[in-house]
Formats: sequence, C-alpha cells, structure tokens
Amino acid sequence: MPHTKVIEQLKENLQTAYRQAIDADAKLDELKKAGLGKFTSIFTAEQGFIVSSNRFLPYVQELVDDLTKLQDQANLDPVALETYVRQLATLLKTLQAFKKQS
Repeated sequence: MPHTKVIEQLKENLQTAYRQAIDADAKLDELKKAGLGKFTSIFTAEQGFIVSSNRFLPYVQELVDDLTKLQDQANLDPVALETYVRQLATLLKTLQAFKKQS
C-alpha cells in the first residue's frame, strides 16, 4: 500500500491530538466548575466538522472515524485527504493555543 506512510503519520498526529484533548477537556471541566467556559461549540461548521461539542474529544473521535474510512480506500482520495489534514491541523492548532492560554 503506497499510502501506508501517510496513514501512519496521520495516526501519530491523531494520537498527539487525543492526549492533548484529554488534558484540554479536563481544563474545560475545571473552567465550567468555576462558572467560566459557557460556550456551545469549539469549532464552527465552516471548519469542516460534523460534530458540535464544547469538548475536544468528540472532534478527535470524528477524526478517528474519518481516518478509518480513509484507510479503507484502495486509493486515497486527494480531496478527502486534504480536508482531513486541514481538520487535524485546525484541531492541533486550537489545542496548542488553548494550552498556552490556560
């Protein structure tokens, strides 16, 4: 499979996002207990996510599901891959920004 290395790199980045999402969601829980963080969604629909949540892990789960679909393709769809990479980058950037601010 020629796209094996691409998939493996995406998996590594997704694992990083998962670990960061756990920490970020714990911080969001603390903020909610303190009466802060009153928002309904982290990302807008324009950012390409189907799920809408005030926590990061549901977005990670959506990307896990999408990666599974990508892996099942005989040939990687360039448009689907580009969309996936853009969503993963958005998630990682947002997690990093959240970590710096909290």
